[in-house]
Amino acid sequence: MRKFLFLFTCCSILSVILCAQPKYEFRAVWVATVVNIDWPSKPGLSTEAQKREITDILNLHESLGMNAIILQIRPAADAFYHSELEPWSRYLTGTQGQAPQPYYDPLSFWISECHKRGMELHAWLNPYRVAQKFTDPLSTTHIAFKHPDWILKYGERLYFDPGLPQARNFVTRVVQDIVKRYDVDAIHFDDYFYPYPLKEEFPDSTSFKLYNRGFTAEQKADWRRENVDITIKMLNDSIKAIKPWVKFGISPFGVWRNKSDDPRGSDTKAGSTNYDHLYANIIKWQKEGWIDYTLPQLYWHIGHPAVDFKLLANWWKNHAYGRAMYIGQAPYKVSAKSSTPEWTEADQLPKQIQILRAIPEIQGSSFYSSKWFKGDLLNFQDSLRLNYYKSKALVPPMPWIDSKAPAPLVRIKKSGRKLKWSPACTENEMDKAWQYILYLTEAGEDFDKNSSENIYEITKEQSIKFDRINRKKKKYELRISVLDRLNNESALSAPIKIKR
Repeated sequence: MRKFLFLFTCCSILSVILCAQPKYEFRAVWVATVVNIDWPSKPGLSTEAQKREITDILNLHESLGMNAIILQIRPAADAFYHSELEPWSRYLTGTQGQAPQPYYDPLSFWISECHKRGMELHAWLNPYRVAQKFTDPLSTTHIAFKHPDWILKYGERLYFDPGLPQARNFVTRVVQDIVKRYDVDAIHFDDYFYPYPLKEEFPDSTSFKLYNRGFTAEQKADWRRENVDITIKMLNDSIKAIKPWVKFGISPFGVWRNKSDDPRGSDTKAGSTNYDHLYANIIKWQKEGWIDYTLPQLYWHIGHPAVDFKLLANWWKNHAYGRAMYIGQAPYKVSAKSSTPEWTEADQLPKQIQILRAIPEIQGSSFYSSKWFKGDLLNFQDSLRLNYYKSKALVPPMPWIDSKAPAPLVRIKKSGRKLKWSPACTENEMDKAWQYILYLTEAGEDFDKNSSENIYEITKEQSIKFDRINRKKKKYELRISVLDRLNNESALSAPIKIKR
């Protein structure tokens, strides 16, 4: 009996630790637009219908505790925003090159609605894909007609040739344009660099002949990897030169290399890998500081015989190199009807979150993709709302970009249950007040700034009015701090007495 009680107590303590509410945790969801996976639900919806779907999506994920949206804004050399470089996406209006009517800018609307809810907007682009099918009609203004020599057909799709400096420069111009004109929080690429291999050879012999940079035919794989390296380095330098606070993140396929091919690789048996098949040397970019976060897609269950989720999470933790490391999870696989028994288990994703929270080097996750949260995920939504994401969390700061805390509030005015406050004035965008944390505790309670359970609200507003909730006017203490746009936190205000 004593042994049972001891084990029960240990399990209970462990459960509390693993389900503890972290103050800082990346909680994101991908919103895919290619072939209308998540949004808009179909091409050609009215502007009002598109906006309504956006707010419905954001309200759902806000209720689940998410703090970031990864929105696909350039699925195939097209745009979900106004661009002079590329045409409007066919997935938006049904016809490539046709703007929404009545006109609005979807990316601007997404950014505004995310920031209103205290959520980050990570702009997700595909660097090289030009068309999902080579038979898809392209707008007459498409860059493919001006520079057909930049375009390669591989299988059923069209791609920019990554071996051409001109193509890499164009992709960089597209990203620069977005960063200059839109208040995005990050630029995000997924796993599609060189395409996943087909039986046929990728047709880049011409660009290799013209721009091989001294690589031999036997070193063509290294040349391809260097082409992608050049793109990533150019992009990071360009982003930071325009807006230093804009993050740059990559979400690679979940296996860098198998250990059978490289002793540094993971003990897995993946059929494809980033390094060998997509020519993406992702850990080099993280190590060199060319990216701010890596978000590997670990879309496998715990205990998978070839690609075990837990094994891979622990492999990736060793390759953070002082930068952010998040993990991609797969709610799209959860189903009572799945042929894989592990995905029929309601606790598969919760157990994955527990594994990730037990690894200090991993600071959160993202879920693929948005639409699955509208369906039956075996009560995973309730697990988030009532347990794992019960308290609010901040996207973790990135001290290599900026570690300076903003100035504290300079003025707080109280009138009954209403408060107004003012931040310090500054011209430096990195130091400006972006949001405010309101901590609320009962008077006399010990206060812990690091406990997310003490966070009453994270808001962009500069005032609040508390409702009366108790006839006896229970006493509380309110403390307010300032966050900059990288979530560096100021010193707290002195506690303010509140009766409610």
